[in-house]
Amino acid sequence: MTLRVIDSHFHIWNPQVQDLPWLAGLPKLQNTYTIGDLEAEYARFGVNFLGGVYVEVDAADHEQEDRLLYENKSPKILKRMLRVKLSPTMRVPINADGIREPLHVDSEPRGRCLEPSFIEGLRAMAAKGMPFELCNRGEELPDMAKAFAQVPEVTVIMDHLGNAPGLDETTKKALADMAALPNSYIKVSGDNPVDPDIVKYVRDTFGPKKVLYSSNWPVVELNSTFATHFQLMLDTFGEDEDFFMNNAVRAYGITLGKDMQ
Repeated sequence: MTLRVIDSHFHIWNPQVQDLPWLAGLPKLQNTYTIGDLEAEYARFGVNFLGGVYVEVDAADHEQEDRLLYENKSPKILKRMLRVKLSPTMRVPINADGIREPLHVDSEPRGRCLEPSFIEGLRAMAAKGMPFELCNRGEELPDMAKAFAQVPEVTVIMDHLGNAPGLDETTKKALADMAALPNSYIKVSGDNPVDPDIVKYVRDTFGPKKVLYSSNWPVVELNSTFATHFQLMLDTFGEDEDFFMNNAVRAYGITLGKDMQ
C-alpha cells in the first residue's frame, strides 16, 4: 500500500500580494509558493499526499491572511492554524481550526507564556477544544513547561522539535515535562538539518503516538531542501503511518474522507 502522508506544518504565501517583513533578508524565500507546488514535491516521492496543516506566516496583515486562506478552496488544506494574541477575550478568525501566537519572534517578550492573559487564553482554548500551535525560542523551553503544566487539558502541538538548542539536562527535562502532558504533541520539522540525537530523544520521550511529521515547507528550503528532509524522515521512521499521518489526525482532529481511507 502506498504511504499516506499528512504534512502537519506547511506555509504558502505570495509576496506580491502579502507584506511579509521577515522575508526582507531572505531572498531565497521571496517567491510565491502554492499548495500545488507542495503537491508536486510529494509527487516526486510517489506517496499519497492527503493534504496538510497550514500554519500562519507572520504576515503584517493578519486579517488579509485569514481572508486569503478562506478564499483558497484547495481540499489539500485540511486545517488552518491562524495567528491570534492569546487572552480570555481574544477574537479568533471564523475559519481557524486552532491558533498560533508565535513566541519565537523578536516582538514577543521573554516570559510572555507565563503572563496571566496567556494562561487564561489557553484555558479558553481548552474549553472550545481548539489546539494551540507552539513555536518558541529553544532557551525558553523550561518556561513553556511551566506554562502548559497550568493548563494540562489544552492540546499543544510543538513546532520544530521545540527548537531545542541541544540536549543539556535543562532542555531534556523541559521536553520530558511537555511530553508528560496528556494532550501534547511534537513535530519533526525541516529547517536546519535535524539533529538525529534530538529526534531520538524526542521519539523515546514522547512515544510513537505523539510525534508528527512535518515539512516546514518552503522554509525548509532555506538551509536544506524538501527532498533531503523527507528522505531523512523515511530513513529514520520507515513507512510508519502513525508518524506520517495518524498522529496528525489525532492532534488536529482531522476527519479522513472516504477517498483518504
